[in-house]
Amino acid sequence: MKVLVTGHHGFIGSVMVDVLTRGGHDVTGLDTFLFSGCDFGAERRLVPAIRKDVRDVGPDDLAGFDAVIHLAALSNDPLGNLNEECTFDINHLGSMNVARAARAAGVERFLFASSCSLYGTAGDTMLGEDARFCPITPYGTSKVLVETDLSLLADQRFSPTFLRCATAYGVSPRLRADVVVNNLVGVAFTTGEVMIESDGTPWRPLAHVEDISAAFLAVLQAPRDAIHNQAFNVGNTNENYQIRDVAETVRDLVPGCTIRYRDGGGPDPRCYRVNCDKLAKAVTGYRTRWTVRRGVEELSAAFIEHGLTREAFSEYFRLRKIEEHVRSSRLDGALRWRTSPVAA
Repeated sequence: MKVLVTGHHGFIGSVMVDVLTRGGHDVTGLDTFLFSGCDFGAERRLVPAIRKDVRDVGPDDLAGFDAVIHLAALSNDPLGNLNEECTFDINHLGSMNVARAARAAGVERFLFASSCSLYGTAGDTMLGEDARFCPITPYGTSKVLVETDLSLLADQRFSPTFLRCATAYGVSPRLRADVVVNNLVGVAFTTGEVMIESDGTPWRPLAHVEDISAAFLAVLQAPRDAIHNQAFNVGNTNENYQIRDVAETVRDLVPGCTIRYRDGGGPDPRCYRVNCDKLAKAVTGYRTRWTVRRGVEELSAAFIEHGLTREAFSEYFRLRKIEEHVRSSRLDGALRWRTSPVAA
């Protein structure tokens, strides 16, 4: 297929374009390049790219594509809280703009990167795709709004699918320090402490970026009837962890570090466990390959290889990068470029 990946220059996207290309697909990226400079190691795959904000995408940009994989968004809860209005403008309205442009351009498949964060405050109950939504952040709410509105566009010519991704981790050419496994490993490696910001009890489903990318590839290639206008939790049912358990794994695998709880850190209300069996049943042959333990080993080895320092690791926090762009007037209040970004 000829596939457009929005947000291809991000943490997941820069891995996914390689997975899709190796799967035999003709891939083009679309990105506004907010995170140019958050580079870690060599690029896995260079693909043709359109430099454009998702809020400005039109049918002409998407003409000739068989499928759109929509990853682009303000990418987590802290970043989404930076500017709530802007979060909904990009994550909700921008996503629907891309979807409507794709439908008008005759794109047949639209894979939306949703998030398990839309489950919000579910406690330790195991959740399937029919669980009620309980988002507590603008980021999580934006995912609910897109799923609701996008499902209404489904018809015989336009087939959306909602992939609710577990919290991602792993090595990527566009490393992120603000996802829990990467953060715990990076801080432990550079400071000697596994720093836990909460009381360690919250549950999270966790998935490696390569397993997430493989899920999108599998859905892209699945029979339409198996995935049309449906939601799938993306991850592995056995890979739900309490934060304290992840911290203990990091302590065991990163030499010379100890666990420390942040003073005053209480229970994090964001707490949910998800069942991911539906995707493996619907899509023949899809299985995850990674565990958190293997991911911690991968991250630790990569940090050793690249000689990661505390100062360098701080550059991989998405919120800090955006705030830096705003302070320097490269971005305006709506997170649009005032000056041209340096694009890969």
